[in-house]
Amino acid sequence: MKLFYENIDRPGLNTLQGYRNVGGYEMLEKALAMPAEDVLAQLQASNVRGRGGAGFAMGKKASFLPKGTMDKYLVCNADESEPGTFKDRELMQKNPHLLIEGIIIAAWAAGANRSFIYIRGEYDHQADILDAALAEAREAGYIGERILGSEHSLDLVVHRGAGAYICGEETALLDSLEGKRGNPRLKPPFPALQGLYKGPTLINNVETLMNVPLIVRMGGEEFARIGTETSTGTKVVSVSGCVRRPGNYEIELGVPSREIIYGLAGGPPEGRTVKAWFPGGSSAPVLPGTDEMLDLPYDFDALAKAGSMLGSGAIIVIDDSIPIVDVALKTAKFYRHESCGKCSPCREGTNWTVKMLERIDSGEATPMDLDIMASVQEQIMGNCLCVLGDAMAMPIGSMIKHFREEFEAHIEARREHNGLGAALPQVNRGRHAGPGPMLDPAGVDPTAAVV
Repeated sequence: MKLFYENIDRPGLNTLQGYRNVGGYEMLEKALAMPAEDVLAQLQASNVRGRGGAGFAMGKKASFLPKGTMDKYLVCNADESEPGTFKDRELMQKNPHLLIEGIIIAAWAAGANRSFIYIRGEYDHQADILDAALAEAREAGYIGERILGSEHSLDLVVHRGAGAYICGEETALLDSLEGKRGNPRLKPPFPALQGLYKGPTLINNVETLMNVPLIVRMGGEEFARIGTETSTGTKVVSVSGCVRRPGNYEIELGVPSREIIYGLAGGPPEGRTVKAWFPGGSSAPVLPGTDEMLDLPYDFDALAKAGSMLGSGAIIVIDDSIPIVDVALKTAKFYRHESCGKCSPCREGTNWTVKMLERIDSGEATPMDLDIMASVQEQIMGNCLCVLGDAMAMPIGSMIKHFREEFEAHIEARREHNGLGAALPQVNRGRHAGPGPMLDPAGVDPTAAVV
């Protein structure tokens, strides 16, 4: 079933008239004719889960906003910075009015009167399209005071980010919207109670909000019949890496992962096999390319049970021509660069991980360094202000778990290539990576007295 992609390539869909030609804004009229509580009940009945990574039920999240006459905010997180993810870019570029309609209806359900689209700074073209669509919607009376003669009033602003991955984290995004440096906030208080400008705030991903008009059209219970019981609806997945047909594909949640990787994306190049794959972007724990893992249903619960997560829906495929050490090092370097540096486990942990992976890549490491690195990942997870540290620790830890033999073989091969001979006993050599004396690559303690 296609919900998002039914008309996605229809010429002119990004314009108001083109969107109206396929029933655009009819669901807004329907929603505004209903009490806000009934619209919220439909969102809850759909059991649609957030498509940005966390997978939290949208209707439940919207219900957390307190009642009252204070300003309440709805923020659309369009800061699509997760490596491997490019679904929101296409959705906003080709069907911006669906997002705007979804925001207006969701704001009505949650009681919000002010809204923002925080879009990734690099998405300049998409931001221009959103600005044009927003101007059309405002002129048509869909944005402003007493929309379509109802009790609902809403202001909407498109805000461009400045290129920081950390601003994809919801509280860092709020700080950035307020004109501050994008740093994560300590929680609680949670945004639903004290978010943007200290007001109640609902934050949702682009794809999540685009589901809202579809839910109103179908009804929450009918929407919930698509997919699985706990992973309802369809999902736009971004498939990249070692596949023949990379791109965005809309799938029903619960289909076998193999159908996505091999069926839709064509599988790896001829003569190659899948070594590993990220099910939900670079921050998701890696899964090996075994038949058992490739046959997993692609839904929130099945992937979580297998030790990974659906995340943002970005499937990155690694074939057997790619060294796993290269994948780990590039992943760690990215998160080290993007760490805001506010908390020690992330700031120091990402840096130490990169250094240890560089030792492995150069052949200076020993198998003990793999244990130390795995331990560092465990110390990072759950101990940071936000999930950026976890976003590095989870995939790196999973690579060590599933591909330890390849890491060890890489160390041996590098040592032989560098003329260092077989691996020395399990001690730390070269750059200091933990307790004990700092030894040079030959295993000599430079601080020892010369006899």
